[in-house]
Amino acid sequence: MSTQRPLLTTTAGAPVGDNQNSLTAGPRGPLLLQDYQLIEKLSHQNRERIPERVVHAKGWGAYGTLTVTSTEVTKYTNAKLFSEIGKTTDLLIRFSTVAGEQGAADAERDVRGFSIKFYTEEGNWDLVGNNTPVFFVRDPYKFPDFIRTQKRHPKTNLRSPTAMWDFWSLSPESLHQVTILFSDRGLPVSPMHMNGYGSHTFSFWNDAGERVWTKFHFKTKQGHKHYTNDEAADVIAKSRESYQEELYGAIDRGEFPKWTMYVQIMTQAQADALAFNPFDLTKVWPHADFPLIEVGEMELNRNPDNYFAEIEQAAFSPSNVVRGISFSPDKMLQARVFSYADAHRHRLGAHYEALPVNQPKCPVNHYHKDGLLRFFASNKNIEAYYEPNSFDGPVEDPRFLEPPMEVHGLAKRWNHREDHEDYKQPAALFNLFTAEQKQRLFNNIAGAMYGIPSFIIDRQLGHFEKVDPAYAAGIRAALAAMDPQHEANKTEKDVDAMALHPVG
Repeated sequence: MSTQRPLLTTTAGAPVGDNQNSLTAGPRGPLLLQDYQLIEKLSHQNRERIPERVVHAKGWGAYGTLTVTSTEVTKYTNAKLFSEIGKTTDLLIRFSTVAGEQGAADAERDVRGFSIKFYTEEGNWDLVGNNTPVFFVRDPYKFPDFIRTQKRHPKTNLRSPTAMWDFWSLSPESLHQVTILFSDRGLPVSPMHMNGYGSHTFSFWNDAGERVWTKFHFKTKQGHKHYTNDEAADVIAKSRESYQEELYGAIDRGEFPKWTMYVQIMTQAQADALAFNPFDLTKVWPHADFPLIEVGEMELNRNPDNYFAEIEQAAFSPSNVVRGISFSPDKMLQARVFSYADAHRHRLGAHYEALPVNQPKCPVNHYHKDGLLRFFASNKNIEAYYEPNSFDGPVEDPRFLEPPMEVHGLAKRWNHREDHEDYKQPAALFNLFTAEQKQRLFNNIAGAMYGIPSFIIDRQLGHFEKVDPAYAAGIRAALAAMDPQHEANKTEKDVDAMALHPVG
C-alpha cells in the first residue's frame, strides 16, 4: 500500500484536518453551527437518495458489445451499427423486475425488464423491452391503472392479489401475458437465462425511403433455466439479491453471458393482409410467417464501477432512436416515447443525458439551456445560443429526415375494439406446453388466486375457458385441491359483485 495517500477535502476542495470528531465549544459540547464540514456530511446524506423508478425500480446491469454477424438487415435499414460484419457497438444493459421496489427480492415471479442502450456513432439507441414478447395491455390509457394493481394497497400497504386479478379479469387482452407470467418462464433463475424482446413493433427505413415493420429478439445462449415457486422461496430465504450476485459474479469470473440478436420483418403489404393488428402489444408475429433474421451477438463483459452512478442513473427511453430505426402505430410505444423521457427528467433533471452513463459517444450539439444541474461545458461559440443564427451554430441536415409513415389506412382498420382477438394466441401458447408444464401453470395460477373473492376467480376462469376448456378445468382442479369449499364459500357480496361485473 502506498504511504502517500490522497488528501481528504470538502466538496469545495478545502483540506479536512479532522474527519472523526465534530467541532464543539468544549469537551462535552455543544456543537457549533460553524462546523461546515459536519453540516456538509449530514446534508449530503439527506440528499443521497433520488426518486426510485415507479416501475422497474429493482435492477441489475452491465456493459458489453453488440457484434454484427450478418448484414441481411442492411437492405431494410441504413442504421450504421448494422453496416458490416464484425462491427462492434458498445452497450449498457439493465435488467429489472416490474412491480417490486428497490428492496424487493430478485427471485420473484414477475415480468423482467430488458433494456439496452447502444452507444452508436450516430447517437444513442435505446431498446427498452422485456423478457416477454407481449404485455398485459394494448392501450396506454390503461397502463397507470394496471401498475396500481401491482403496487401496494393504499390502506393495507400490502400487495393485493385481489386488485391484480380483478384488473386482469376485466381486461381479457392480458391473457397472453398472464399465461407467460405463470408458466415456467415467468421465474428465470438469473438475467442470463432468459430472452429479451423489444416487444413493440418498430420500423426500419433505408436510403431509398422504404419502410418496413420490425420486432427485435435476443435469444439467450446460456439456455433457459427457471425456478418453481418453492425453489424461489428457498432462494429468497437465503438472499434477496440473487440476480445481482449471479450477474456480477459471472462477469467478474470472466463467464461473459451472450445473446443472439434477431429481427422479424413485415412489409406494408403483409401488414395490410394480416388477420390481426400487427401493432397490438398483446400479440406476437408467428415465426412461420415472419422468420427470425440473425443480426449479431450481444456479450456482457464489464461490471459497472459504481452501481448508483452507472445503473441507478442509467436512463433508457424509446424516444432515443437513430437514423434507420423508428416507431410504429403501436399505441403503447407512442405513449412510452413521451413517458420514459419525462420520468427521467423528473428523477434526474433536465440534463440527465449529459450524465456520463447516458452521454452519447458521438459529438453532441444542441441549444438546450440552463436548468437544474447544468454542469457540462458551454459551447465555445457563445454567440450561437439560439437557432437559426448567423454565427456558425449547429444546423440541421436533411439527410437524417426519415420517410413519411403511412398510417391512415392502418389506423382506420385497427382502431376498433371488435377487431381485437384476445383468446386465439393464448390458446396457441397453451397448447405448446407439455402436460407437466400445464400442471405447473395451473398450480401457479391457483396459488396466486387463492384467497381472492370468488366472483373474481369465476370471472377469470370464464376467460380461461374461452382460451381452452382444459385451461380453466386445470385451474379449477388446482383450486379445489387447495380449497374444497371454494363453491360453498361464495358470499352475498360476491354474488352482488358478479351481477355488476359478469363473466365475459
